[in-house]
Amino acid sequence: MNWAFLQGLLSGVNKYSTALGRVWMSIVFLFRVMVFVVAAEKVWGDEQKDFVCNTAQPGCHNVCYDHFFPVSHVRLWALQLIFVTCPSLLVVLHVGYREERERKHRAKYGEACRRLYQDTGKKRGGLWWTYVLSLVFKMGVDSTFIYLLYYMYEGYDFPPLVKCSEVPCPNTVDCFISRPTEKRIFTLFMVVTSLVCIFLSLCEILYLLCKRCCECASRLQDSRQGARATSISSVKTPNALLGNSTSRPPGQARLVPSYSVTVSAFKKTLHTTAPGGV
Repeated sequence: MNWAFLQGLLSGVNKYSTALGRVWMSIVFLFRVMVFVVAAEKVWGDEQKDFVCNTAQPGCHNVCYDHFFPVSHVRLWALQLIFVTCPSLLVVLHVGYREERERKHRAKYGEACRRLYQDTGKKRGGLWWTYVLSLVFKMGVDSTFIYLLYYMYEGYDFPPLVKCSEVPCPNTVDCFISRPTEKRIFTLFMVVTSLVCIFLSLCEILYLLCKRCCECASRLQDSRQGARATSISSVKTPNALLGNSTSRPPGQARLVPSYSVTVSAFKKTLHTTAPGGV
């Protein structure tokens, strides 16, 4: 395994994850990948060779093993780890697509142009949906493989002795599983860690939804406050204009138009034009 590539991949995924996402990734790589690589493969080893039945009938041993172990636990967990880590890579690829788009936009319109994204790694718009859908997909993968493990092996237990009556066995034969207790412990460990990862993914989805709802509520409250301030300022503006037109400095008398000059001139005109004056 190329640990340098794994470390770079882990750091890239953690860069765009939340705190719960980083915890999930640590559990996956420390308690699932490491246990799988270091211990689980050695515990199972050549499982079919260690599966012994008390008969010499040709083909009976292979048929009984295929009946009780249709898919090896190790291969099933390998598929589970591959499928459960792929959605995290989609987030990294989405961020890389944003960065490439931003680079082309700057190359076309210059460095002083308006940016397409304020932060290419910020979970907004399509990246938010990609991140949430990746969490849902990871939960679905873990839940599906836990169910498949229970369904195919009829539980998570490893009895030391199983009885097989499949054709071409001549009768019901006894078959023995190697290291049943050790395999039971590892199986339960992998199931529990998968359940913990499902719980963490669920908590992360709820956190993202609550955070988005709080942001929408805050944005709606800010817009309402802005609209209220605009309406209050529009009401105050006509009142201010009316107050300025009717207000005058204190102590200054109100200016009344004088009609005395006009009235006296009118009387003089009547006096000169009267008939008794000729």
